[in-house]
Amino acid sequence: MSELDELYQQIILDAARERHGEGELAPVEAGAGPATAGRAAGAGALSGPRGESTQVNPMCGDEVTLEVRLSPDGEKIAELAWQGQGCSISQASISIMNDLVAGQSIEHLATLYSYFREMMDSRGAELPEAAADALEDAAAFHGVARFPMRIKCALLGWMAVREATDEALCHLGNSDGQESGSAADDAAEDTSQNTKETPEQ
Repeated sequence: MSELDELYQQIILDAARERHGEGELAPVEAGAGPATAGRAAGAGALSGPRGESTQVNPMCGDEVTLEVRLSPDGEKIAELAWQGQGCSISQASISIMNDLVAGQSIEHLATLYSYFREMMDSRGAELPEAAADALEDAAAFHGVARFPMRIKCALLGWMAVREATDEALCHLGNSDGQESGSAADDAAEDTSQNTKETPEQ
């Protein structure tokens, strides 16, 4: 095993153990901060639209229920929390994804998802420098792309955050009477084909 492979393996094992962002979002009416270790954009996030997604990978026994609360203007993921179980790859991927997207813009999520999905579809091909830099620790899953049965594990949390964000945007659109599809489309090109399903390879 090369030094880089060893480093990547250690990053995945550490992230699976630390489980960043695990927990639940506090109810809006509670008036308290999020009951999660994930990052938040501030107290104002409590009034933003909220979404939830449950994703299951029966091939490996992975499952996750992920919640997001957007900023009041619907442009940022103000809070993120998740609960789940599964293999080290699925749990580590969710943990690292939490660090990358919580508190960030939906546009940033769309970019990261695109890079991560391209990496998973690459079958282990060399990752472009721009993608590797943007993905940070998530680039550690580059080797997973060589194993088709493990790709679903790594994608589970990304599918969940995508769907939960789309649901929150729909709530925002319903509350202000405006169309919310453009931001959702940027974050998820094929959400309608994958809603509450195991992510495709």
